[in-house]
Amino acid sequence: MRKLMLSLLLSSLAMAASASVEDMYKSSCTFCHSTGAAGAPKTGDKAAWAPRLEKGMETLVKNSRSGIGGMPPMGMCNACSDDDFKALIEFMTK
Repeated sequence: MRKLMLSLLLSSLAMAASASVEDMYKSSCTFCHSTGAAGAPKTGDKAAWAPRLEKGMETLVKNSRSGIGGMPPMGMCNACSDDDFKALIEFMTK
């Protein structure tokens, strides 16, 4: 019974974490990354993300914080941490 309860708890925590990343995406990233506005790579477009991913996650997070091209500093997520940006990038590149 304990294992079942632990499994259910971990599953719900994973779903909550996933939902929060999706919520952050919807409230900040979707404006440009769903349409490709301002040259943003579209969510799920593996070809567009490939050259960016080759630069490494650290560079992508740094660019998210400082801005790059048409993307302003912090994108549209002024409250995002580096871990949030990493999770958002992973979400958009799947």
